[in-house]
Amino acid sequence: MDHGPIERLIEYLEVQRVDRFLFTGKSPARPSRIFGGQVLAQSLNAALRSVDAAFEAHSMHAYFLRPGDPSRQIVFEVDPIRDGRSFATRRVVAKQDGRAIFNTAISFQRCEPGLEHQASPVKVTPPEALESDFDFWTRKHAENPERYPAPLAQAIERRVVNRRDYDNPQPQEAVQHSWFRVSGDVGEDPHRHQVLLAFMSDFALLGASLLPHPYTAQSPGMQVASLDHALWFHRPARADEYLLYAMDSPNASGGRGFCRGQFFTRDGQLVASTAQEALIRRREA
Repeated sequence: MDHGPIERLIEYLEVQRVDRFLFTGKSPARPSRIFGGQVLAQSLNAALRSVDAAFEAHSMHAYFLRPGDPSRQIVFEVDPIRDGRSFATRRVVAKQDGRAIFNTAISFQRCEPGLEHQASPVKVTPPEALESDFDFWTRKHAENPERYPAPLAQAIERRVVNRRDYDNPQPQEAVQHSWFRVSGDVGEDPHRHQVLLAFMSDFALLGASLLPHPYTAQSPGMQVASLDHALWFHRPARADEYLLYAMDSPNASGGRGFCRGQFFTRDGQLVASTAQEALIRRREA
């Protein structure tokens, strides 16, 4: 296997089974804490492997409890709370050094037909007309190499519809849209696509709560972190095809920002929804 960015990401998210309901995982090297979307996706992967293959995840509700250390192994304990004919429920606790860093409850359903309706799709600039994150940060590095390091190749491609000015952020409406996809074919396994979508769902979501304020997550004095995360899977979707992530933030107060998101396919199908509260603490110098 060519261990490029996509293969490495899949390897990290495919946790290792050590017992029926016990799994371990590792993290890519990072300068500080584990990315929340990683442990979210790894926990979903562990839970998916503990239910019948005919079941698919339809919702998960999670809390980020402590910062994770990228240099240490993560242990995922799966609690098989319920196995029914139509629904199954799992609780997953991710631990390091015996202490919980993350927990989630995940509900699974055996696929069945039913009533259907959905929100209207959002019309925005198509991804081909937008600059990718890699190209954007490459350009910023060329303009100011001391401030902006050269970007590394990434498995996840993001193209922002209206990119914020990181040098001089101005208050704006708390709405943002970004196209996401895994930048290569990841196969046909629907569970893998769910895991990768869960990973992407934590990208940039908390940033929507900073849009009405003259700050970004990188601004000096800002302390930001995901506190909880909810994800609902509505319809099957491919993570290696462009998905539009439409995000907004209806409230911020008490040092916390509340954000919501919807994933649409290019043809306008609503495939997943998210909600998250994040720490957005401003520390004065």
